[in-house]
Amino acid sequence: MSYDPPRPAGRLLLTPEDKEAPARTRRLSQLGLGEHPDPVLDAYADRLAECTGAPYAMVNFIDENRQFFAGLHVPETGPPVVKADGTKPELGRHLARDHGFCPHVVVRRKALVLEDVCDYPRFAGNPVVDEFGIRSYLGAPLIDGTGMVLGTVCVVDVEPRPWGRAGLETIKSSAAELVVRLERREADGLPI
Repeated sequence: MSYDPPRPAGRLLLTPEDKEAPARTRRLSQLGLGEHPDPVLDAYADRLAECTGAPYAMVNFIDENRQFFAGLHVPETGPPVVKADGTKPELGRHLARDHGFCPHVVVRRKALVLEDVCDYPRFAGNPVVDEFGIRSYLGAPLIDGTGMVLGTVCVVDVEPRPWGRAGLETIKSSAAELVVRLERREADGLPI
């Protein structure tokens, strides 16, 4: 596996090379995914957050350049993190491809559990740790019937979390359930 070179800031930030990104971008376009928020996927993210007790949950589609949260759950009170300049970061629908942990899940093609991202040098230097205060992550790939990884479902917290085997099984089953729903919509000719 090859990686982009570390960033000049001296942090160990290794975003994996994603050779499937061009094909994924075409597949997402074919499915009508990754460009617009979807109320059904927002509701899915809401249920995932409730089920895991996480403050943030996303249905994330990743193309060649960015990540797009077609389904997004954020706490109503806003992020508890305050930056050094006194501002609070706001999580929107787009995120750079080198931010966060979902690009790793997509390339690995399997779930990723980070109970405390600071325990892993590769992940501790990710911009979401400083910008949003993310300390734990649980995500699984959305692999469709063609074998294409479309994106991820994930939850994150600003505190370390012992996700455990139950969390891993929950995120994996959530990803599998969502893929079935997406494929059913595609078969029925319905837009997402």
